[in-house]
Amino acid sequence: MTSGGAVAAGHPLTADAALEVLDAGGSAADAAIAAAAAACVVEPVLASLGGGGFLLWDPADGEAAVYDFFVDTPLRPKPETELDFHAAVCDFGTTTQTFHIGRGAVAVPGMLSGLAELQRTLARLPMMELLQPARRFARDGFQLSELQAYILGIVEPIQAHSPALDTLFRTEEGYRLGAGDNLRQPELADTLDLLGREGLRPFQEGEPAAALLDLMKDGGHLGAEDLKAMRVIHRRPLRRRHAGAEVLTMPAPSSGGLLTAFALDLAAHLDLGGFGGPDHLIALSRIMTLTDRARQETGLADASGETAEEAATRRLADPQLLQSYARKMSATPQIVRGTTHISVVDGEGNLASVSLSNGEGCGYLLPGTGIHLNNMLGEEDLNPRGFHRWPAGVRMGSMMAPTTAVLADGRRVALGSGGSNRLRGAILQVLLNLTDFRHSLSDAVAAPRLHVEKGIAHAEPGYSEVALNALDREVSDLQLWRAPNLYFGGVHAVAATPGRGFEAVGDPRRSGVGRLAKSRGGVGAW
Repeated sequence: MTSGGAVAAGHPLTADAALEVLDAGGSAADAAIAAAAAACVVEPVLASLGGGGFLLWDPADGEAAVYDFFVDTPLRPKPETELDFHAAVCDFGTTTQTFHIGRGAVAVPGMLSGLAELQRTLARLPMMELLQPARRFARDGFQLSELQAYILGIVEPIQAHSPALDTLFRTEEGYRLGAGDNLRQPELADTLDLLGREGLRPFQEGEPAAALLDLMKDGGHLGAEDLKAMRVIHRRPLRRRHAGAEVLTMPAPSSGGLLTAFALDLAAHLDLGGFGGPDHLIALSRIMTLTDRARQETGLADASGETAEEAATRRLADPQLLQSYARKMSATPQIVRGTTHISVVDGEGNLASVSLSNGEGCGYLLPGTGIHLNNMLGEEDLNPRGFHRWPAGVRMGSMMAPTTAVLADGRRVALGSGGSNRLRGAILQVLLNLTDFRHSLSDAVAAPRLHVEKGIAHAEPGYSEVALNALDREVSDLQLWRAPNLYFGGVHAVAATPGRGFEAVGDPRRSGVGRLAKSRGGVGAW
């Protein structure tokens, strides 16, 4: 066992939980479990024990694997007339967006099953020790950051939907919690303690399970059979070679990894030129346009139709694999909600890349637990022909794409991003910055980003006027942003370099932090 390592995450306390475990001798997997549990406490809109996620485990020696603990659609859906299903309009300042919440928006949560399975199969330390940081943050409380307060303000109509949830995010005087205020979650601390002591059983057949079933009686879909059927699915990661690097990412049925792999294949057939130049921006625009078209058309294609993605990939390397994945995508509900991400590397060079989501939450706490349940069934992209028409009893897909890479220079990198449907573009651009433009990890994350969708290009500051003029001729509209923004994702990344040690970079666009673990033996194996 070698000391040291690094973590990058969306909140300082999420990173601290991982560091605490690394410093105690845990592996990257132990640290990822601890950080994921902590994120469910300190990033309460983006992650929850009532949601789900994915972990890509890439050991320095051994086979990489994906642990899919995302949400399932219910086995026995209720008629629409019996559902508690409501619209909630959230104000982003410059625009509003309608989300759908209520008991009828709750999919079968996978997060608790995921934590239990990860600890059982990958961890070195006992569950109670891994959950200790999250339990402490929940019981003692923590100060809300500016970003968390901003996000809570946006989703206030959802948080105010039920009295228990509304009260949780208010001061004793009844004011809405803001930046710097202390958020305590004693019921959630007790729930984490229960998970540590008794494992998954109480959440399948004990008091928490009974509370969930009782909540679902009045307008929800979930039944006892849903809780018993939830399983963590082990998958083989999707592999791509690009510019001397081997990249691993999410396989089907999730769309984020597939579209990232597709984009890398496209990039290999285009002239990127120099970073930030006209060729670079035009290439990115064309890649994003085609992958966005693939996302939209693949999700709606019937089994016999050829999507735009399939037509393009026939001319690229390994088309049969991509086409089979596209068919799997077309049959699986896809979620493109906001997420948070954690990347960890330990002193042995093992990588863990984990992305989590709770949608925006359904507006209800699970009574007695402090768990805010997801609203994944309220995703509009999931229901292009109208709500409540999803296939029953299937694992949902997601845009989330936890990713790892071994670069041509030997660096082992873990990365991923929040950012809804824009996260795949953020991951792609950081990968290209590392592989094609040979940036350092910090420069790769900090570099200006582009997002192109429906003919409109959004560009962060930092590109030359010549390059922007060339891009303007390529798209129907060009929007120039005054500063880097969370709109362009939040890539949190770590790296281990043989003989040189570790790097950790949290994306400032989403208040990310990068931290290094204590090293008691230099750089160890790295």
